[in-house]
Amino acid sequence: MGHDGALRQKVADDPTTRPCIAGASDPAREALSPVSRATMARAIAAVEVHEEAPMEEAPVLVERRAGYRVITLNRPRQLNAFNEAMHHALKRALTEAEEDADCRALLLTGAGRAFCAGQDLRERMTPDGKTTVLGDALDTHYNPLVRKLRALPFPVVAAVNGVAAGAGANIALACDIVLAARSATFVQAFVKIGLIPDCGGTWLLPRLIGPARARGLALTAEPLPADKAEAWGLIWKTLDDLELMAQAHQLCVHFTAAPTVALALIKRALDEAWGNDLDAQLDLERESQREASLTPDYAEGMRAFLQKRPPVFTGRRAP
Repeated sequence: MGHDGALRQKVADDPTTRPCIAGASDPAREALSPVSRATMARAIAAVEVHEEAPMEEAPVLVERRAGYRVITLNRPRQLNAFNEAMHHALKRALTEAEEDADCRALLLTGAGRAFCAGQDLRERMTPDGKTTVLGDALDTHYNPLVRKLRALPFPVVAAVNGVAAGAGANIALACDIVLAARSATFVQAFVKIGLIPDCGGTWLLPRLIGPARARGLALTAEPLPADKAEAWGLIWKTLDDLELMAQAHQLCVHFTAAPTVALALIKRALDEAWGNDLDAQLDLERESQREASLTPDYAEGMRAFLQKRPPVFTGRRAP
């Protein structure tokens, strides 16, 4: 791995490894599927795009929609692998979404033919070909990212449009609802380079699919097709490639009309259930229900039910 050319050749010769390592794609622009072109076109037409670099070079694209935001990882020639610039841009995009009172859902996807291939390994090598010691990078970037995704006060939908490998797979799984194109795959690629699953992978996998399947995926790095990921309960739904983004947007639109505070309380209660016994969880439900019942949306929901009409939820907290 000391020479980039050798690494690229090794990756090109191994079809199960190639999608998992950043920089492994052909240096020419990849041929994009219709759904990928549509995804990128929506991002390019964004109302708001950060401007540290020209639009086609910005590592993260942000689009404001009515009531929700779309964040697109935008390093398609590197399969959207993370580098420092992408980390900083994504952190800012998530912070701005959280601070936007009109944002009631978030859609996270990738440009081109991948969702995210994990870490760009070129940033993990020193100029003389030595590897860097890891740990600080998790504390600085990846762990705060996973915590932020789980703690956002509205639903986060991941639209996995292609390979999700390494950190990219676990960042997708950290979202609240994962939709995947039928052609997508999930790869716990860490062991291929002598590492362990991170970004919450060792916590998420056994809880989502059980210990036997979690160990199998982590120890073998075997790619998991989207259909099987759905059958195993790893993700919410698999969709035809051409339907993925339309369905993801439709789900976000649904959330923009939902009782946002209740959704945030549901997220918190489900997360804390993993560590609570029954008594502690009942106490949490009591306090969460009390908080939900103080919101205008609860009063509106009750009135709408009794009046036999659709509710009009504002997503606002109690005054």
